[in-house]
Amino acid sequence: MPARAQTTDVVVTGRGLAPRPGDAAFDVVTIAPERIAESASARLESVLADAAGLQQFRRSDSRSANPTSQGISLRGIGGNASSRALLILDGVPQADPFGGWVALPAYATDRIGLIRVTRGGGSGYFGAGALAGTVELESAGRSGAPIAGSIAYGSRDSVDADASALVTSGSGFATISAAYARGDGFVPVVAESRGRVDRAAPYEQASGAVRGVLPLGGSTELQANVAAFADVRDRGTAFTRNRSEGADASLRLVGRGRWGFAALAYLQTRGFASQFAAIDVARTTVTPTLDQYNTPATGLGARVELVPPMGPGIDLRLGGDWRDVTGRTQELYSYAAGIPTRRREAGGSAQTTGLFADASVERGAVTLTLGGRVDRWRISDGRTRETLLAGGAPLTDAVYADRTGTEWTGRAGAAFAPVEAVRLRVAAYRGWRLPTLNELYRPFRVGADATAANAALSPERLTGFDAGVTLTPVRGASIGVSVFRDRLRGAIANVGEGRGPGTFASVGFVAANGIYRVRRNLDAIRSTGLELDARYDTGPAFALLSWSHVDPRVSASGTSAPLDDLRPAQTPRDAVSGTVGWRRDGMALSTTLRHVARQFEDDANSRTLAPATTLDAYAAIPLGAKLAVELRGENLFDERVEAGVAGTGIVERATPRTVWIGVRLGR
Repeated sequence: MPARAQTTDVVVTGRGLAPRPGDAAFDVVTIAPERIAESASARLESVLADAAGLQQFRRSDSRSANPTSQGISLRGIGGNASSRALLILDGVPQADPFGGWVALPAYATDRIGLIRVTRGGGSGYFGAGALAGTVELESAGRSGAPIAGSIAYGSRDSVDADASALVTSGSGFATISAAYARGDGFVPVVAESRGRVDRAAPYEQASGAVRGVLPLGGSTELQANVAAFADVRDRGTAFTRNRSEGADASLRLVGRGRWGFAALAYLQTRGFASQFAAIDVARTTVTPTLDQYNTPATGLGARVELVPPMGPGIDLRLGGDWRDVTGRTQELYSYAAGIPTRRREAGGSAQTTGLFADASVERGAVTLTLGGRVDRWRISDGRTRETLLAGGAPLTDAVYADRTGTEWTGRAGAAFAPVEAVRLRVAAYRGWRLPTLNELYRPFRVGADATAANAALSPERLTGFDAGVTLTPVRGASIGVSVFRDRLRGAIANVGEGRGPGTFASVGFVAANGIYRVRRNLDAIRSTGLELDARYDTGPAFALLSWSHVDPRVSASGTSAPLDDLRPAQTPRDAVSGTVGWRRDGMALSTTLRHVARQFEDDANSRTLAPATTLDAYAAIPLGAKLAVELRGENLFDERVEAGVAGTGIVERATPRTVWIGVRLGR
């Protein structure tokens, strides 16, 4: 129902305003609730892989990866800790306020009702940060059983459990849900590289959420959300523990009358801690090198959107948004005989304030859309302070100048349906992203390598265009093909500028097998590619296929010139996901085959990660009207999925074969 339409009955949906008609001009992939529920791993990152080309920085998932490597990106423009795609949940940006990564264990899949992935599109309607696309998560609504839950036992003494309750009152409803996962984990380092210090990497994660949707009369409703999570992981040796926790709260007022509107306010709090260690070449000893013992961060934001009545076939969205983030890292470093000798505190604040307009016109077989926004940004209160632990004498007390700027971005597109079964489309877009506080102020280490921060980093800016065709030969079947070309100017990358042994600015001593890097703005990353998405779902049988083929290249000069014409790190040329399945009378069976091509570990393209092909499977066998047995299998062929390779040649892997058996109530 259009947001501007008159209503006589109260219809409580728990969602935002109706989708924009102009989205017909963009490359949009929708992941349905049934597919979300039937993931073999029951993890959000695995579900998102159905949209090929949507990737994290590394191949490992949120049970074994360092949380700071879990920024998400699209269309081969590269990545790092920070996300280059905008992830939102019920309208609220989800990136960590300090680092820009995504706390993936916070999103239990049973709480998600729908996922929409918009490839390209740039900043505009969605907000700042949507460089190469947007991932919209919508919470599950009021459908479903009053009580639901599941519990499963898996390989390596793993447990997955979730539970939820739905309470309805008139047209309103409330949900409460919780999820828990733990496991002894696997040894991340591959067998031939292991030494005495290597061990399994256990994890323990929990999350919970309370959500209420209340009708306020007419066509207006109030949506309230409160959620929290905790996540503890080990990286497979001593002194490599990670801890994350956070809590979010939001209020959204949605009106669907003649004048549609939405008003949103939210608060995010985050905490993060991480340890790092050095390991000798024989992997017989491990010593601590850094203890990032506390990284508090806060995000505040608001958004207002108005949909005035414009007449048949015209949709107009006007509004503004504001986001303020603050955070700082607190860490101990420069260890001697296993004891830290120095303390560092670094961080600051960043604010963005934007105004946007997004319009579309439908005239017969033609849809035209045009949107734009202007953002004013400010980076402030930046500071790095380093002191000796013994006596507290200051070593560094750098205060960075405040900076401000203005960004103009937008998107335009057209769609044409000459016949019912064919839709052609073309779009152009421009997006931008502000450097995160982590990129600006925090140096870090990975093994023997050390990377310096750069408080002078500029925003990233992307321009691009795409074109495509979608064919729907029969009801329930479709195939869409898109081609695109993007250029990301000022891409932030970790540029190698020296090798150990030696002492370097901002990071201190780097050992003989280590590399010294500095965060820099590259001239650009150019990415050209093709995306294909197909589905068939006309009865109990269904099939899904997604393929992303990209050819990204770096344009670099000056100190970054050695990277010119190389591929961005961790960017495969091809990614494919294919699923076939069958559903009837509560029974569900599916298998998913995924392939990622060879990719490079580093920006210098000197270390290679081998291609990998994995097979997952899912089965639900009903025992009654509301009870089913679930069988899940991940990486059934036990494929070696390389997730990282150090300068010393040590290879880390992602999740090996994992099988689950469990029961589910109330689906």
